[in-house]
Amino acid sequence: MPLYPENLGCSSPKVSTGTTIIAVEFDDGVVIGSDSRVSAGEAICNRVMNKLSPLHERIYCALSGSAADAQAIADSVNYQMELHSIETEDAPLVQAAATLVKNISYKYKEELLAHLIVAGWDRKLKGQVYATLGGMLIRQPFSVGGSGSVYIYGYVDATYKAGMSKDKCQQFVTNAITLAIGRDGSSGGVVYLTTIAEKGTEHKVILGNELPQFHDE
Repeated sequence: MPLYPENLGCSSPKVSTGTTIIAVEFDDGVVIGSDSRVSAGEAICNRVMNKLSPLHERIYCALSGSAADAQAIADSVNYQMELHSIETEDAPLVQAAATLVKNISYKYKEELLAHLIVAGWDRKLKGQVYATLGGMLIRQPFSVGGSGSVYIYGYVDATYKAGMSKDKCQQFVTNAITLAIGRDGSSGGVVYLTTIAEKGTEHKVILGNELPQFHDE
């Protein structure tokens, strides 16, 4: 039986998607991260997809849900942010990008299956993290999403502390995604980290054999 029977004109089975995404604020910026596995039901479509998509130079979003739907929203917002930046001759605000994501997600909530976390730095409010589920827009000190998030709420609630340094936030995000990968069959691969601050944007990839160990295999 083919993996994608819809390509042959047959009725398409229900496709489940999964991932783990997380973002956290620190004093001078934000850290945003994700795993890299893209799945469709029991099939793994891509082991190393970078789910951290730029909305502008210092604004990124983490994608979950349908990969195509989430990427379509990110591409649309990226285009509008570029136009806005040219028109105003200034960098856009993080909240403006998050509001656009929220508006598109709500307007097309029946057509698009996607949940994006928006994080970035701007001159007005510095580092910010916004959850944009459905028609909601709320700033949070940290936010998690995707199928793997249900396994790590206890960890992030118990571990997060206000005022953590950049290094501690990077470790916090890495640990959370690693724990989700260990429990969620739809999360896996490598960990992508993007750190955004006034000085610029830093990207890092943590390979599977470099992830922290929490229990014996």
